[in-house]
Amino acid sequence: MTEQTTTDDVSPGGGTPIATDSVDAALESLDSDGLEGYNYAYLDEHTKREVRRSILKAVAIPGHQVPYASRPMPLARGWGTGGIQASLSILDPEDTFKVIDQGADESVNAANIRRLAENTADVATTTDTTEADLIQSRHRIPEEVLTDEQRLVLQVPITDALRTVDPSDAANRRRHAHKNYGKMWVHLYENIVEYGEIKIASRYPTMVAGRYLMDPSPIPRWDVPKLDHADHLTVLAAGREARIYAVPPHTEVEPLAFEDRQFTVERFPEQACHACGSTDTYLVEVSEEATEDGDDAFETRYACNDSSFCEKRRENPDLPKDHHLDEEVDWGPGTPDAGADDAGAATEQGGAEE
Repeated sequence: MTEQTTTDDVSPGGGTPIATDSVDAALESLDSDGLEGYNYAYLDEHTKREVRRSILKAVAIPGHQVPYASRPMPLARGWGTGGIQASLSILDPEDTFKVIDQGADESVNAANIRRLAENTADVATTTDTTEADLIQSRHRIPEEVLTDEQRLVLQVPITDALRTVDPSDAANRRRHAHKNYGKMWVHLYENIVEYGEIKIASRYPTMVAGRYLMDPSPIPRWDVPKLDHADHLTVLAAGREARIYAVPPHTEVEPLAFEDRQFTVERFPEQACHACGSTDTYLVEVSEEATEDGDDAFETRYACNDSSFCEKRRENPDLPKDHHLDEEVDWGPGTPDAGADDAGAATEQGGAEE
């Protein structure tokens, strides 16, 4: 019988040898030089070239869904693989990278994506919106105004707004080709008949450049006006569905609405962030332990969803959203009050006047 021998190092495919005598040694090797076997920014150059070409086509045809060959990534599909591929393909060594997950910079998903970029692309990272050249976000657009020198990548789980009314992608592609969006208008009308207003909380259907109906990712309605005539480029990427589409700078983005039922953003009547006192930011409910003992162990408060901007507001409560710009801009939604008229229009507080 031939005697079987073992080795302490394994070098699969001629890559960097990794010690196998213990789990700790293997992890230590990965932390030190295990990533040297990867290409810059993890993806191979052919993949990055293809993604860039798809982005260019998406920019040339605003709102149009461009297919691309989505590659496997070191996380499950549905957790931002499309956004990561788009970000890594356009990251430059001189860029500063910011990752947001539902408004937070320090969530597990955001921290891991940021760490992947640090290790494979050797780029600087930040939690400050104004310092970032490239921002990847899951379902939020920062409160602070983005400039023409910044790029925004949004992670997208479902690419087609029409899938809400028809699950057939083939039929929906024909509708996009003919600009036939009657079924979506019927859906909005039925929404009004049932609820008295359009009750779409996220993924609000929007028209881009007057031509294509777009799913703006599951961002809240609060963020939809930020896409209209924005200075920055917005790239929306779906890894699971292998689609990329974009909103170029200075492009008209109009949410669908009726003349007698206007588009409105979320309403937070008489509410403010408990940490910074803001009333002109998107607020979310948070449950915290009650300060006094009682039957209810928790109490509900409101807080800014954009954690980075909330931190700045705590230091300066009067800090405007365009504080980093040379001139003031009339931008973004404020907080509508509770007194909406019968037509569904809401009065803005602290935001741009219509």
